[in-house]
Amino acid sequence: MSKFEKLGLYPADILLPKSADMNKWAVVACDQFTSEPEYWEAVEKHVGDAPSTLRLILPEANLKAPNVDEFINDINASMDKYLSEGVFNTLTDSMVYIECSQSDGRIRHGLIAMIDLDQYDFTPGSGALVRATEGTVLDRIPPRAKVRRNAPIELPHVMLLIDDPDKTVIEPLTAAASGMEKVYDFDLMQNGGHLVGYKLSDAQIDAVADGLLGLCSDEAMKAKYNISGVAPLLFAVGDGNHSLATAKACYEEQKKGLSEEEWKKLPARYALVEVVNNHDDALQFEPIHRVIFDIDPEHIMAEFKKAYPNAYEGKGEGHVIEYCYEGKEGFITVPDPKVQLAVGTLQTFLDDYLKNVGGEVDYIHGDDVTKELGTKKGNIGFLLPAMGKDELFKTVMADGVLPRKTFSMGHAQDKRYYVEARKIRG
Repeated sequence: MSKFEKLGLYPADILLPKSADMNKWAVVACDQFTSEPEYWEAVEKHVGDAPSTLRLILPEANLKAPNVDEFINDINASMDKYLSEGVFNTLTDSMVYIECSQSDGRIRHGLIAMIDLDQYDFTPGSGALVRATEGTVLDRIPPRAKVRRNAPIELPHVMLLIDDPDKTVIEPLTAAASGMEKVYDFDLMQNGGHLVGYKLSDAQIDAVADGLLGLCSDEAMKAKYNISGVAPLLFAVGDGNHSLATAKACYEEQKKGLSEEEWKKLPARYALVEVVNNHDDALQFEPIHRVIFDIDPEHIMAEFKKAYPNAYEGKGEGHVIEYCYEGKEGFITVPDPKVQLAVGTLQTFLDDYLKNVGGEVDYIHGDDVTKELGTKKGNIGFLLPAMGKDELFKTVMADGVLPRKTFSMGHAQDKRYYVEARKIRG
């Protein structure tokens, strides 16, 4: 276990249903389809009375429902019921390798294990092994904590990324999968693709640890980021940061009044996660553009040039940002930028402009929609370049966190589905 102590990642006692219809069991992450109640209505109809993770999670579409406390009580009661009725089998001290076929035909390769919350910190600029990639909105934690606080089990939709360009950790499992013990293999509901899970052998778990140790060595830091002697960033939160922050907050609550020896043994000290290689071909980082409404586009461009006196029209060396408004499209370049990403250069300016001058911002997926909205009278659209996969870890280490709404990672139906669970109370 000493290897894992250095990594903050461990094998876990993973709960899987003994005999459930897995298509009805697995439900997409609770923070998806929040403005599409018809999606969740269709899930409810499909599941019916069958055992399902739908009974163990709170879709965030219901987070502000007047009877939300009733929902939460029902969830905790269902968890107790599933435990007492023996719905689960336990994979003791295990890791599960998964292959998830997405709607675009690509396959995401992941590893289910548990993270030590003492090794996670969402504070910008933290030197923890596990760090947030975007700013954590603290007022999003309390409503989520209500669900977790009295829950006997957890179901993860957290996805942690590792920066493994040489594919040393997860990809060897892909090559070995045909000889591994399969623990599930089924189609996901609602066009979610297909999911297969395999249990790792002890030797494979050990090899995963060795691969991860290699990623956080000083030699790896030099090779990848040209830096040395800094605290390594091993895991960057790709999805579910507020879920992980909630797990941390609930654990810190439980620690109060306990001795170190006692709180170190708390099951709530750990959280189940899926680890994915940042360089997995299935992970597509798509930029999130900006449209500003109710402003004078000529004025905003003039103010941008005042904020960055070296900026010039056209494409050049530095941060290149495309813009469009009624009757005009072009590019502006900011040479010698102070931050890693073009989105940081733009967002710093926009935050200041909107505060002092006014206007409304919306965050838009897709070039065409951005251009359509941006070229309407009184609006301006800014189109940002996609973030390169080699920039994610470098930016978090240099700037603390990414600017908000930097990138999106895949479509809603391709997010994590709840399958595995883990006890978080003794």
